[in-house]
Amino acid sequence: MRPNPQVAASRPSHAAAPPSAVSGYRYDLDGLRGIAIALVVVYHVWFGRVSGGVDIFLVLSGFFFTGMLARRAGADSGPSIPAVLRRTAHRLLPALVVVSAATAVVTVIQRPFTQWSGIADQLLASLLYVQNWQLARTASDYAAADASVSPLQHLWSMSVQGQFYLVALAVVAGIAWTCRRRGRPDLLRRVLGGVLVLGFGASFAYAAVLSQDRQSWAYFDTFARLWELLAGALLALVVHRVALPRWSRTVLAVSGFAVVLGCGFLVDGAALFPGPAALIPVSAAVALILAGAGRSEQPGIVTMMASRPFVELGGLAYSLYLWHWPILIFYLTWRERPAVGALGGLAVILVSLVLAWLTQRLIEERFQTGSAWPRRALTALVAILGVAVVGTASGWHVYLVRNPETTARVGELDPWLYPGAASLTDGAFAPRTDMRPTLLEASGDLPQPTLDGCISDLSTRDVVTCVYGDLAADRTIAVVGSSHAEHWVPALDRIGQQRGIRVETYLKMGCPLTVADVPLLAGEPYPDCGDWSRDVLDRLRDHRPDWVFSTSSRPNEEGAGDVTPDDYVGLWARLADFGLPFLGIRDTPWLHNDGVPYSVVDCLADGGDADSCGMPRDDVLAPDNPTLEAARDLLSVHPLDLTDAVCDVSICRAVQGNILVYHDSHHLSATYVRSLVPELDRQIGMATRWW
Repeated sequence: MRPNPQVAASRPSHAAAPPSAVSGYRYDLDGLRGIAIALVVVYHVWFGRVSGGVDIFLVLSGFFFTGMLARRAGADSGPSIPAVLRRTAHRLLPALVVVSAATAVVTVIQRPFTQWSGIADQLLASLLYVQNWQLARTASDYAAADASVSPLQHLWSMSVQGQFYLVALAVVAGIAWTCRRRGRPDLLRRVLGGVLVLGFGASFAYAAVLSQDRQSWAYFDTFARLWELLAGALLALVVHRVALPRWSRTVLAVSGFAVVLGCGFLVDGAALFPGPAALIPVSAAVALILAGAGRSEQPGIVTMMASRPFVELGGLAYSLYLWHWPILIFYLTWRERPAVGALGGLAVILVSLVLAWLTQRLIEERFQTGSAWPRRALTALVAILGVAVVGTASGWHVYLVRNPETTARVGELDPWLYPGAASLTDGAFAPRTDMRPTLLEASGDLPQPTLDGCISDLSTRDVVTCVYGDLAADRTIAVVGSSHAEHWVPALDRIGQQRGIRVETYLKMGCPLTVADVPLLAGEPYPDCGDWSRDVLDRLRDHRPDWVFSTSSRPNEEGAGDVTPDDYVGLWARLADFGLPFLGIRDTPWLHNDGVPYSVVDCLADGGDADSCGMPRDDVLAPDNPTLEAARDLLSVHPLDLTDAVCDVSICRAVQGNILVYHDSHHLSATYVRSLVPELDRQIGMATRWW
């Protein structure tokens, strides 16, 4: 994530003088970059938090890149777009390609083939500089490092910078061309400054609003991040005119440096950035840039940042940033632990530093200072490597698309060969046969609402309603809530057809129907869920289905078993006020390894079996259904519990009755849910007294 490929390529040896020597090169900002990357690595490895270092990188990127473009735009010919693109690509792409190729190789060796598709997506997105949008769509938690996280997730910031470089180059070149055409090249900096101010204001306002409503998206959104880059860009246009007295530069240096070091401890950046809270690291970076903007004697902190150790670390910053995250994730996968520990963390950092040093010396420097022939050979080698990575990732996708197992849905299965839940509820014998859905079929073995587009995604507030079961029936069950209510639809659809029941769906990802003012998703505000829930409750009140069906428990975040949150009870009371009875089905177990979720499919592909890829029942389920106690005073709530049709007395298996129970870490496969029809039918009949 080195912010200035052009200047860095031609800077003099760091053995030279302090930051504002005759050359004008800012060695102190190399040191700042080194400190920032050190904080990023340390926070990722040991604290699972955002340090603010990435935000500092973005400011420096905007400062250096825009400053370089402005200087070139001031020349008679203006900035050469091909030349800038070529030099930027030479600086950034080779190391990125090497790290991507290494990640691909280790993935094939270490990860089960069921994970290759996701990593292939990440590889392509990273090399095309759209990784941030890939992560935004999947609402990834950047602060959390564990074995389930992509080893390329950190490259989102590289994508944001790459997109900024293209836009900045186009804007500056366009303004320079327009000013020259009008015979007023002297207006370039003023016009550019005006454009940057407008962009800064619009981006900051957008980030402030988006961070309140959709933080998981805002964190990766390029336009929400743009103001941080533009802060540095604006500073690049005026810093040469700044002449602050030494005492004020000392205050800026001391305060800025203190904020850089303490930001990660004081602010939860993953939950707040790039909203207004990101002004904290951005202002610190601006303060340190201004502190070193002078030809007179420098403040002590600026001189320290310009010293050889920090400048050397700054020289490794880009490669170290590229390497540290995949090393950390692969280590966690290898050790099968949720955290690295003290010694493990030191090992991760040491390996990352060694690989960063080798990459910087053997690749980055060769592209910048090597002679023509070796540079051409290295360019050809890196190009071949890049084509191989892209081709392999694309080829795997082509294989999956053309493989019948990944494209066809599991049809009706012979109940004698595939008893599924009946092996638990009725003691049915399960003969030895191949599991269904297969490992490749599992990702497509989904409930009808997902396949039909009948569930609102994380960013959609609109209520999407579909109807299953007997469409012409008078009796109605409304299925409401999140994907954990949705995954019962395959069974409810069949029961509805058999019993003459209309099944209406009101579903939204990650959103159990709620009466909370500000619902949470993974600990973050989820206002879309609140708006959606209010709309759904209004519809239920007006349309008056005979029964409302949803989950009545969820995993206990503070220990073993499952619980019924107070918010759920509040919802049931609201439905009771509407005169709507509630069928509350106990949630199914969520699989995890010391708190780290794991996919059953991945576990089986990695050599596990039905028992080893399952979980002890006592770890994921309380001895008694928590709904019973929670609904004790609400006669309108009728608990349903299919636990004994998913788990036996001691274990919740990954495969039961020759049917794969889960298609991921916590959603039941549609095929297994269909095997639950007899038991669910029995319990609904008892609760509703319809049969």
